[in-house]
Amino acid sequence: MPLSNTFKIFFILVLPSLILSKESISEKTKEMVKYSGFYDFYWDNNSGNIYLEIENLEQEFLLVNSLSQGLGSNDIGLDRGKLNKEYVVYFQRSGPKILLIEPNYYYRAISNDQSERRAVKESFAKSTLWGFEIEAESDNKILINITPFLLSDAQNISRTIKNRQQGSFAINSSRSAINLQRTKSFPRNSEFDALLTFTGKDPGNYIRSVTPTSGSITLFQHFSMIELPDENFQMRANDPRSGFFGISFHDYATPIQEPLLKQFISRHRLQKKFPGQNPSPPVEPIVYYVDNGAPEPIRSALIEGASWWNQAFETAGFKDAFRVEVLPDSADPMDVRYNVIQWVHRSTRGWSYGGGVIDPRTGEIIKGHVSLGSLRVRQDFLIAVGLLAPYKDGTTVPPEMEEMALARLRQLSAHEVGHTLGLMHNFAASSNNRASVMDYPHPLIKINNKASLDLSDAYATGIGSWDKVAISYGYSEFKSKQEETSGLKKIINDYVADGHKFISDSDARPRGGAHPFAHLWENGTNPADELIHILKVREIALNNFSENVIRTGQPYADIENALVPIYLMHRYAVEAASKLISGVDYSYAVRGDNQIITSPVDQKIQEKAFKTILKTLSPDQLILKKSLLNILPPHPPGFSRTRESFGSRTGVTFDPLSGAESAINISLGQLFHHERIARLLQQNPNNKFVDKLYDGFYEAVFEKSFDNPTKQQIQELQQALTIDQLFSLIKNDRSAEYVKSWAFNKLEEWQDEANDFIRFKIKKFLKNPGEFKLSKPGKTPPGSPIGNNNAFDFNCGF
Repeated sequence: MPLSNTFKIFFILVLPSLILSKESISEKTKEMVKYSGFYDFYWDNNSGNIYLEIENLEQEFLLVNSLSQGLGSNDIGLDRGKLNKEYVVYFQRSGPKILLIEPNYYYRAISNDQSERRAVKESFAKSTLWGFEIEAESDNKILINITPFLLSDAQNISRTIKNRQQGSFAINSSRSAINLQRTKSFPRNSEFDALLTFTGKDPGNYIRSVTPTSGSITLFQHFSMIELPDENFQMRANDPRSGFFGISFHDYATPIQEPLLKQFISRHRLQKKFPGQNPSPPVEPIVYYVDNGAPEPIRSALIEGASWWNQAFETAGFKDAFRVEVLPDSADPMDVRYNVIQWVHRSTRGWSYGGGVIDPRTGEIIKGHVSLGSLRVRQDFLIAVGLLAPYKDGTTVPPEMEEMALARLRQLSAHEVGHTLGLMHNFAASSNNRASVMDYPHPLIKINNKASLDLSDAYATGIGSWDKVAISYGYSEFKSKQEETSGLKKIINDYVADGHKFISDSDARPRGGAHPFAHLWENGTNPADELIHILKVREIALNNFSENVIRTGQPYADIENALVPIYLMHRYAVEAASKLISGVDYSYAVRGDNQIITSPVDQKIQEKAFKTILKTLSPDQLILKKSLLNILPPHPPGFSRTRESFGSRTGVTFDPLSGAESAINISLGQLFHHERIARLLQQNPNNKFVDKLYDGFYEAVFEKSFDNPTKQQIQELQQALTIDQLFSLIKNDRSAEYVKSWAFNKLEEWQDEANDFIRFKIKKFLKNPGEFKLSKPGKTPPGSPIGNNNAFDFNCGF
């Protein structure tokens, strides 16, 4: 029966309005639990959903994503406490939809002219992070279901696992849910936590080693919605010599004679309670909280080391401005209100790092977040055991090893907190009497008259002189902008006059680095002299090496665990000394500051460094005593070799030549680095100095012979590995053409003294270099904390 015109009009006019009408928020949420705070939200126990109430659209806030519970694999990097990027965002309405939008703060116009600001805003893209449907609205408030957003893979966990070649995984929604226990709301921040389960196939060994069922990975993801700080924070201009990292953006309102790029340091908000008084207590101190899950005596060491920073703030004119306490049981370390030092466990040792939450608009550090890998302290203890061979009666554990490990932990705590205060690494500080905790320190090992080793001063105590300079730059309070400009300039000029040096990551980490004072894990002012010292330390330790490095009841195979870091004790000193070869001293100089700009390292110093590294290739250095080899049996069941063991080309037995191969490759890798060879050839166009160096190498490696058959084996191994280095230089796409030519000439020159097999390899290579397959290098155990430098917010630690 056809509808009447009246009913047709009803369906046309009334029904759409009924469909589009929404419940009021009170009706929608009447059976839900309300959480009041920065954002009010509701928990629906029936559906397992969280509904967020939005009152002020287009009001910016800070969104931070993190992991409240991690995977436990340093190699993959999904640690407990891992912070993702922070976002300035706002909600915007479009009809029935709410969009979460991130504005573009990389490009701005700092201007009072609204049109000028709009022109920049409309010239660069925003990012829309999510879209939500409106569930209810009333009284100018809107309700949205944020559960799908909270249960999304915001940390890119699937991609991280795939990139690490650990399998193909995706979120399994049926096994994921809100974690209400850590979901809370406070006046200035709202915290949300979610259990995410990833299922997939082909899990790799890293996944298998840390999950009870490798096809199912459950992690906990955290979101923080944070009220943005007020506008009273004073931004401070960055200076390449200050030692701070920070924020940068392009200001298109800048006059044409000034640079567009603006750079400001990152720092906590710290103000004097009594301006002009020196020292003055702060209005609010900076307080850090140590993980209450860290056991004693580790907890006390972490507190003590982090507390050193109060010395630096005293230099900057503050009294009791920095405190360290134990995290209360009622506090959540993911809560943005707490600066934390977390004690993070993994299946293998690895990096520690200092991160945090920064306001991208201003550089203000809102939350400092340190992650300390718990296994590192055990590695330091093991190194001390290897150096001292302390278990004379097999049972008594002398205190020296723990004292060294805890001293290292204090330094580590101070180092990582330094990053969260805004500081970069200073890898030149060790050349200036251990001037900074922001360097990577090698233990200072003294040699007693009785040819025994002393670890009593292995690590420095207290904050360094450079650290006080840096904190003064970042946190000193000035009466006016004019006074600030002159005061900051004076701080830098004074540190230059005092002989301080600041060189950070990009100039210290590269394997072919050129700076003669920027090194990781070394001591002293002359790297060549330090290498000689470390070789003496190594010799003493290896001469004393025996069953006294294990306790009664331990398998003899465990001796190898302590042997590896001692046998390779010189690896970092080799890297430091190698930077003298073709080295260039320089600073982050600016015009008029009277710092050194560039100065090539004197050739005599280069030659000494080269000859010192040659000592590390001597078979006398690389051979192990027979009495030690006799107590290194195959590993029993349950005590297998790990990646921290030497490789073996002899099956289950200990292979001393594989250990020698590791050490040889470390030194050869520095002497034949393509960038180092390129600098040498550029600095010495006539090649006389280069020929002098490598003729000495040829004499040491190819012309010497030994009566001892094992030493002769090591010599022949060196020759083969050297030829492989030359092959690699020629085949390396990054090698300069003149470096390839140099390597080609060396092949022809050096093959005469090589054995028949090496000459056969050279002939085969020269016939068709493109088709020649390089030998697979032997396994070298990891030195620095294992793994990838992944997701470090400020700077990776150590």
